[in-house]
Amino acid sequence: MKNYSVGIRSLALSFPNVIYTNDYYRQKYPELVSQSEQKSLARLFSLADSIPSNEFDQEMMPYLQDPFRGAIERRILAPGESSLTLESRAARDALEAGNFSIEDIDLAIVTSFGTEEIVAGNAAFLVNQVGLRCAAWNLNSMCSSAMVALQTASTLVRAGDYRNILVVTSCAYSRLLDERDTISWITGDGAGAFIVSKLKANQGILGSKTVHSAETCGTFHTEITEDFQGKLRLFMKTGKGANRAISNTAADFVLRCCEGAAAAANVTIDQIDFFIFNTPTAWFAKFGARILGINLERTINLYPQYGNIGPVLPLANMYHAARSHKIHENDLVLVYSFGASANATATVMRWGNVALGPAPSFKESSVELV
Repeated sequence: MKNYSVGIRSLALSFPNVIYTNDYYRQKYPELVSQSEQKSLARLFSLADSIPSNEFDQEMMPYLQDPFRGAIERRILAPGESSLTLESRAARDALEAGNFSIEDIDLAIVTSFGTEEIVAGNAAFLVNQVGLRCAAWNLNSMCSSAMVALQTASTLVRAGDYRNILVVTSCAYSRLLDERDTISWITGDGAGAFIVSKLKANQGILGSKTVHSAETCGTFHTEITEDFQGKLRLFMKTGKGANRAISNTAADFVLRCCEGAAAAANVTIDQIDFFIFNTPTAWFAKFGARILGINLERTINLYPQYGNIGPVLPLANMYHAARSHKIHENDLVLVYSFGASANATATVMRWGNVALGPAPSFKESSVELV
């Protein structure tokens, strides 16, 4: 295996133009909001024994009086938009930002969550849409998909099998959740793309640690049922005991992965300049910082702006941290993500001269309330 320095060369995001604020649900579903504490979101994020039993519960407590559990905005696919349209835009922006041509890319790894295609992922559709002529395959590790794909791509480039690998990930929770299910109130849609290639000496991926999250199997499942129009669709549902399974395992996953990745990179947690957590809840950045004993200024939380966007979360936090100059070239950055019924993973990288795609632009939706 070649001793290349390999990592992210360019990074881009893509989001729908529709924004749902909390007022959307208050106006459209006032009775549901008033009864929200008996619904699925409250059952998932609540204190089962009425008192906090661990750090996750303690950081969650300030949000228990909010029916939206800290969510403020979420981006939702509009008519005519799809996970594929978001992926294609993110991919093109990553190519342009990094000054890569179509011919420069010799592999595409695509991680799509909530696609229009129930069986197949978007890999073949994506390369066809963008005009790539390289190999392409789908990869899935639930909400850890993007970071597992980063580890996979960096290993393949370091081995010399490929030169430049395009990784594209998307999340379309709106296709998997009925908006009358209160879980949908904390979720959104989006996509991200990055290109993995050789970097300057000593930059890029330095070490990773991935562990399975089998302890959380059953926390979520899918089933085919009717939507509000009476049409059959595939929906995601929460399982019995999901709140305890997530709460009781969260600290162990953070510690095992982050300390393991730091050890693999031959650094200590104290030496890390900045931490990127996937932020599936409003309190997860505070929780992660508490578990690792770091100052909140060393991390970022885009949850209020995006809600839970699954595997796109670490990329969104990474992008905005770089754009807002919270991380700089040659900083040591640790990225952690967790996927239920899949993997928890952390990667330590020395940040390179990462080219960023255009900043996402938004316009608030004027959705007709019916």
